[in-house]
Order: sequence, then structure tokens, then C-alpha cells
Amino acid sequence: MKIEGFEPIFGEPKAEWADSRSDSLGRFLFHVSAPDSSHLLIQVTDFRSNTWEAKRSVLQLDDMRDEIGIGGSWSEFIDYVVASIKSEDVKLILEGHSNADGAAYAKIVAQKSKGMPRISISLTRLTGSAATEAMAKLSLELFTAFRSMQTLIVQEQERCLQLEKEAAAEKERNENIQNQPLYSKRQKLQKMNFSDKTDISASILSNGSQDSPDKQAAQSPVASKVANRVIPAHRRAKVRGALLQDTEDDKDN
Repeated sequence: MKIEGFEPIFGEPKAEWADSRSDSLGRFLFHVSAPDSSHLLIQVTDFRSNTWEAKRSVLQLDDMRDEIGIGGSWSEFIDYVVASIKSEDVKLILEGHSNADGAAYAKIVAQKSKGMPRISISLTRLTGSAATEAMAKLSLELFTAFRSMQTLIVQEQERCLQLEKEAAAEKERNENIQNQPLYSKRQKLQKMNFSDKTDISASILSNGSQDSPDKQAAQSPVASKVANRVIPAHRRAKVRGALLQDTEDDKDN
């Protein structure tokens, strides 16, 4: 059994007295981490006079699993513990008074949801340099988590900005592609209209030349017959004025 891939957990428990006394309690922060694959460390403090700690080995956690009555595999149990600690129903129960300022006993109680098994871990009070060291460690871990989260947010913002730029460029390319066929079609229609007009003009000119009076007269059947008709010789002579003496036919007459 090992604790692997455990991400540190920070939270604010609901602090209350076990005997429901009315003494006011300040705000607490807790930090749950796995310093190695064999232990789970829980630290709770109000950064004043109440600092608590609990360190549980995998064997102790496995015994707690049997006491609570949670079945399933080891990984499923650890997942349940994490889900319970991350829930909104995490309480810090304080009890008694110590010689110093603060409570004598404390425990963390967490429950994934109502009706589910309850995780309860007793805490040991820290004083002096041990308390100071625990508060310093929790503060540094909290700052480290904050910086990590801040870095992730900046990276996500940069990624979103890059995606927006790529989306804008893609949109511009699509608009250009969509406008290109319309432009080509418009140019093609203009060319077709110009070609049609040219053909119509040429047809009109051609028909006009074919239907001219001179050509119609030349192609008329009547005109062809008149042009091909043979003119009598005596009429040809009179017309031309080339024959000065009478022909034999005229003498007989």
C-alpha cells in the first residue's frame, strides 16, 4: 500500500467547541499533504495559539478504514478520504483548556456527504518551535500553491489568447475563401454579358448587311430573270446605236 500522486489540500474547517460553549473561535486553516508515499500529514492552525498536527502511516490509515467500515480497494479508500477532506462539511472540533491559551484537544471530522461514513482524525497540539515551524511550513506551502495556481492561470490566459488569434485568422481565411467564388462568378458573368452583347451586335450587323436593298435586289428571282433575259437584236441595235444599215428582215418588210 502506498500513497501516490497525492495533491496537497488546503481548506478552512468550521471550528466549534465539543461542548457547544459560546466562546468565540477564530478562523483556522488546514493543510493535508503526503510527505512521502507511506504517510499522510495533517496540520491545522489559527496562526496564534492553536496549532495542531496529525501524521498517519498507511498501516494506521488501513486500520482506520476497517474501523470506519469502508470497503473496496486501497485506492478507493484514499479517494474517499480526499473527497471528504475537500467537501464543505469539514469540522475542527475543539475540547478542554490547556495550561496555555487554547484548547487541549482537537480532531478533524470530514464527511463526503450526509449519510456517508465519517472520517475522524485526532490531532496533537504543537507548542513552541514546533508550532512555529508548522505555521511557517503551512504558509510556505500555501504560497507555493498560490504561485503554481497563478502560473497555471497565466498559461491558460496565454493559451486562450493564442486560440483567439488562431480563430480570428481562421475566420479571415474562411471569409476570403467564401468571397473568392463570388468574385470569380461576378467576373465570369460580366464576361458572359459582354460576350453576349458582342455576339448580338455582330448578328445585327450581319443581318443588316444581308438585308440591304442592293443585296436583296441582286438575290431577287425577278431581278435574276430580267438580268438573264435576251434582248432582240433589232432592239439591241437601236439601243446601242451601233448598226447604221437595214437588215434583210427590214428590207423584206
